[in-house]
Order: sequence, then structure tokens, then C-alpha cells
Amino acid sequence: MAPVNALLERIVDASREPALYLQGRVPDDFEGRFEALTLHLFLVLRRLRDLPAPAADAAQDLIDASFAYLELGFRQGGISDVAVPKRMKKIGRSFYGRLSGYEEALAAGDAGALAAALARNISAGVDAPALARHVRAAGAVLATRSLDDILSADPLFPSFADSLEA
Repeated sequence: MAPVNALLERIVDASREPALYLQGRVPDDFEGRFEALTLHLFLVLRRLRDLPAPAADAAQDLIDASFAYLELGFRQGGISDVAVPKRMKKIGRSFYGRLSGYEEALAAGDAGALAAALARNISAGVDAPALARHVRAAGAVLATRSLDDILSADPLFPSFADSLEA
């Protein structure tokens, strides 16, 4: 589980890249940070899905670690023990809905569909075309990586600024 926790840490770091919030205009609040984290998790999970065993086990471990991380955030944020399960259920629905929406948009091969999904999920003010370019650039980098590469690569993703130049 240690390699997956280190992977999650790198994904969290990528999702907190200041350029996502400044140039990409992702809202710098809980919801915006959740959206940025979900987007980066989606990219890694999508790649893991295409790799041979034990990538599926690593993907499940990554999902489990991600939800534990989010639950800890709720608890540290002062959410009561009674309310945490309700929040986690809502987060789970949102997370899996995002994964499905982003997968559908990427499968369509239409940059406009991906930008629309990003704008719908993140916020109307987000620079959705720039985020869509970032998703495609990050996905292209991940497509070249093996499971071992994903578990050890640092940085895991191109920077937001670099992905806009690609």
C-alpha cells in the first residue's frame, strides 16, 4: 500500500498546482480542489485500467486511499461523525459520475465534449478548453507509462503550463 499512498500524494500535489487555479480558473475552494483531484485520479485510473495485472489491484488500492484521504479531510474540517458517512456517499456519487462523464467525453474524441463536461462539473467560470488540453496532454504522457513508471514517476503529469504549450 505504501507505493499507492506515495502515488496518491503525487496526484494530490498535481491537483493543487497553482496554475490550475490561477490560469485554469478552477475555484480554490473545497469543491474546486475535489474536482481537480478527481480529474487527476481519473487520468491515472484510466491508464491503470489499460495495463495488465496487478494494475487493477493498484487501481482499487488507489480508490480506497483516495476515499480515506477525503474522509480524513472531512473529519479534520470538523464534520461530525454522524455526517461523515452522508458526505462520503455524496462524494462517491459525484466521483463516479465524473469518471463516467469524462470517460464518455474522451471516448467521443470531441474536444468540445470534454470541455463541456469539465465546465459542467467544475464551474461555469473555469477555462474548460485549457483544462481539456491539460487532460489530453496528461493522458498522452500516462499512456506511455507502465505500472512501475506510474508508481514511481515524479512528476507524474506535465505541468498545466507545459500542457498548454504542447
